[in-house]
Amino acid sequence: MVGFLVIILLVPLSFINSLINERAFRQQDVVNEINEKWGNDVLVYGPVLKLPYKTYTETKTFNEKTKTYFKETQTHINYAYVFPEELHAHVDVNSKTLKRGNFESAVFTTQMDFSGHYVPVHLTSKGIKTEDIIWNKASIIIKTSNLKGIKSEIQIKLSDTTYSFETNFNQNNNSSLDVLESSFINGETLFTDTPTNFTFSMTFNGSRQIELIPIGKTTTMQMASNWADPSFMGNYLPNDETKQITNDGFKADWKVLHINRAFSQQHLKSIPNLNQFAFGTKFMVMVDEYQKSERSAKYGFLVIGLTFLIFFLIQTLSKIHIHPFQYLMIGLALTMFYTLLVSISEHSNFLKAYLIAGISVIVLITFYSKSILKTIKFPLFIGASLSALYAFIYVIIQLENYALLVGSIGLFLILAIVMFVSRKIDWNNG
Repeated sequence: MVGFLVIILLVPLSFINSLINERAFRQQDVVNEINEKWGNDVLVYGPVLKLPYKTYTETKTFNEKTKTYFKETQTHINYAYVFPEELHAHVDVNSKTLKRGNFESAVFTTQMDFSGHYVPVHLTSKGIKTEDIIWNKASIIIKTSNLKGIKSEIQIKLSDTTYSFETNFNQNNNSSLDVLESSFINGETLFTDTPTNFTFSMTFNGSRQIELIPIGKTTTMQMASNWADPSFMGNYLPNDETKQITNDGFKADWKVLHINRAFSQQHLKSIPNLNQFAFGTKFMVMVDEYQKSERSAKYGFLVIGLTFLIFFLIQTLSKIHIHPFQYLMIGLALTMFYTLLVSISEHSNFLKAYLIAGISVIVLITFYSKSILKTIKFPLFIGASLSALYAFIYVIIQLENYALLVGSIGLFLILAIVMFVSRKIDWNNG
């Protein structure tokens, strides 16, 4: 009968899990709405030198009257895209939380300062003659995933001259990134004889992650933030020697060489989609309140089973009769812990919610068991056992890397204690 009641109580536990998932989905909807208004992921792809050049095609036309062919040459304008020799990024990120009702989202404001240089441009290896390049129509391209989140005007300084950027809605784009393009520059004076230095800055409101595509022949990025739980992502990880992660934030440095990636420095006709080569940082919330509640609810079967087992052993050892209805009431009280936990955690932090829900349920079951068992020592033992069990589950929930190990050892010890206590029970005459 006790085993059957445990199975019956799995029904309200499943409804509680559904409630937690529903609230978690609601939280994600609110987070997405906040991020959409504040700013989404940040990905920067640039600067790229855009050079128009001429190509020619010849067509032969037969003249019926003269019975001869004549040639006609047509001129076409295509574009070459040249990546910088060096690209250096210094990224400072200030993270904070935005709240809406009971929900909150982690967002950030980032200042990204870029510098580097181009080497003199020669496209003869691509079959393009220098005289066919339209140098006075050159421009600089920057792509980004978060056009809406840009919070300052963007200007690039090439040598001693500054150029502004505008959105290029007519750009044929083979990726999901938006395009910013500078005004026309005189490329012949800037990119033909000596290396050309550049600097520019971008300020973003964003959320979730910051990424950079390493288009420099040598690309470096230094990132610093007050976020304590970074997750480094992409094809390239930061240098272990300089990486620092503390409770006050993190610092990380990357260096990517052209030999580390599978694309060249010059491209004709279109800019390739290189999103797969991006690297950077995801600003993670390691375990949010609903994840903790969901993980706690997964141990509901264990809590109910062990509590029923304690009552069953007390009943067997003391010969005190406990009615199945009383078992059911105790089980329902245990399931109420999770609804209390979810509802209170929406208005407070998880630790306070866990303490309030745990103490409420433990006190309720302790007093209820006193009326059943007609003594004080068994209810106190039950209260202490439940306290230890909830404390053990809380520790497991907080752990990330060692949760499975600690949980397995804890369950093994619980099983050993139960076997030790029940070793002398005569089950044939019980």
